[in-house]
Order: sequence, then structure tokens, then C-alpha cells
Amino acid sequence: MQTATPFADLSDRDLLAAVKRLAEEECRATRSLIASLVELDARRLYLGEGCSSLFTYCTQILHLSEHAAYGRITAARAARRFPEILEQLTSGSITLTTVVLLAPHLTPENHRDLLASARHTSKRDVECLIARLRPQPPVPSSVRKLPSSTPRQPAVSESPVRESESSVAAASPSPLPPPQPMPRPALVQALAPERYKIQITVGVETIQKLRRAQDLLRHPIPTGDPAAIVDRALTLLVEHLERTKLSATGHPHARQASVVRSRHIPAAVRRAVWARDEGRCAFVGANGRCTERGFLEFHHIVPYAAGGEATVETIALRCRAHNQYEAEQDFGPRQPVLVRECAGRWAYGYSVRTESAASRTREKRAC
Repeated sequence: MQTATPFADLSDRDLLAAVKRLAEEECRATRSLIASLVELDARRLYLGEGCSSLFTYCTQILHLSEHAAYGRITAARAARRFPEILEQLTSGSITLTTVVLLAPHLTPENHRDLLASARHTSKRDVECLIARLRPQPPVPSSVRKLPSSTPRQPAVSESPVRESESSVAAASPSPLPPPQPMPRPALVQALAPERYKIQITVGVETIQKLRRAQDLLRHPIPTGDPAAIVDRALTLLVEHLERTKLSATGHPHARQASVVRSRHIPAAVRRAVWARDEGRCAFVGANGRCTERGFLEFHHIVPYAAGGEATVETIALRCRAHNQYEAEQDFGPRQPVLVRECAGRWAYGYSVRTESAASRTREKRAC
């Protein structure tokens, strides 16, 4: 039985305000912890507590995870050298991850510029910043076979935990399935300006296709370099996807007027909308425009069921989440979750919601 959280009774506005307040408090608490670790490390007080290092003190006395301890100690020692770090952590302009990444590269000469460049940036942007600062040589292309994976037998030390989990599961009348482990994402790492390291694992069929491509491309790519072959393959794939999804073409046909109303979005409209919205979700929320570039869909600003037409002015890009969100705002939540607007279904029994959707659209466009 699920227990209601302390925030279950809050309104949407109050919940958003509470989350922002708690995030700010967490930033202040993290800053205070790091500032205290700066002083504790300088006085070496962990020795008197029976710990040989600050890391041991953080993990055994403060009960921080090894990852959390490493990050906070790294930030504390960097902040001891450059106090500006504490100020930016407090304001939220940089994150703990940013400090950990930048710490080995900060010097008295460059720390102000680096910290300024890393303000309000993502981890990937910081990695690119470091790659420009300390470029690494290209990684040589290689293809190697990985050892076959076999089920790992639990160690003896793990048995009490396993038995405990099993007994709890057995005692539960309707045990939940164990959570599936998150798959490891493919590694994409910036090595230098305009140079990236990509590491993936593929199957037998894929490696056979690669070798076949190497054989067929020996004249233009004598070395059979996988990087060059992947670049060619991606170029063709992107061109194919742009043709099929966006109707991209170098010789567009003139649009023919249709007398039959249809949900079909003409190719010329899809091309114009994609170019106008810059291949990005165009939903604008209270804190700005959505940044999503994946799972994009063409969205009727005026719902089709409310008389919306497929024109450049009434079609916009939305990510799948915001497309569904706006559909639920117009028509209310429905089952199944994926909502498809259909003139016949929505017109019957949903006239009030349809009119509400049309009026809401007029209000949005008037703003």
C-alpha cells in the first residue's frame, strides 16, 4: 500500500514552488558542506576521529557514498584554492559535476575564464571545453571481439543479502518484479575540438556488415577505416531519414490545393515547419522553450477535431511528451495514453471539449 507523500495535497503552483525552494536549499546545503570540508581538511580533524584520510572520514563517519565523497572532497580542495567556486555553487551557476571535471585543469591564470565559460552549461559542454583546453590525440580505430558473457555466480559474501531479498519476496503476497538494470549508454567523449571518441558494442550481423562494407570500399577507403565507413553510412542514413520524415528534396513540387479535408500534412508544410522550428520542440513553458530534439512530432496548434488545418501557421513541432500534454489539455486524459485525434470520434460526444480546445487555442494565439 502506497503512502501519500507530504506534497500530495499541494496545488500544482505550490508544488512547483516547493520543488524550487528545496532545490535551492540543497544547493545551499551542498555549499555549506563543501565549505566545512575545506576547513576540516585544512585542520586535519579527521585524524583525531580515527580516520587516516578525509575520504575515509566522509565514507565511514559521514556515511557518504564513495562517489559522493570523491566529488565533495574534490570540490572542497578546488574551492580552497579558488574561493569563487563556492560562490558559484551557491548561486547555482555551476554544478558539483562541473567543478569535479574542471578541478584538475584550473590554474591561477585560467580559473576565472574557465569558471565563467562553464556557467549554466551541461556536462557534455564542459567536456568539450576541457577538450579545447587539453586536446588528446585521436584514438586509433580498432575492432575486437569481447569475451562471451556468462551469468555471474553470487559471491559468498553476497548470500545474506540474496537470502534476505528472497525471504522478503516470498513473504509478499504479490511480489513486484525486480527492476531491470539500466543499459550502459554508448560512450561519446570529446577528445579535442571537432574530435570525438565513440565506443559501442555490436553483434555478429553488424560486424559482418562492417567487413562487407570494408571490402566494397577498398578503392575509396584503402585502409578500411571504420570511422570513415561509419561517416559515409550516417550521411546516407540522415539523407534517407530527412526524405522520409521531413520530405526533404532538392526539387520540391508545387503544392496542389485539395478540396477534401484531411489529416495529411503536405510535404511542403513539413519542410517549412521543420526549418522554422529548427528541428526542435517549439513548446514554450513557464521557464522558456523546450530543448528536446528527439521524438519530434508535427502538432496541430488548432486541433484537427476543432477545425484545424494543415498549414505552416497551424502546424508546429512538439516532442512526444508535449504533444500528448497539449492533447490532454484540449481533450482531457484518455485511455490508452497515446491520444490520436480523429474527427469522427472526437466530434461525437466531445463537442464541449472541442469548443473548449478551440477557445483555448484562440487565447494562446492572442497572447
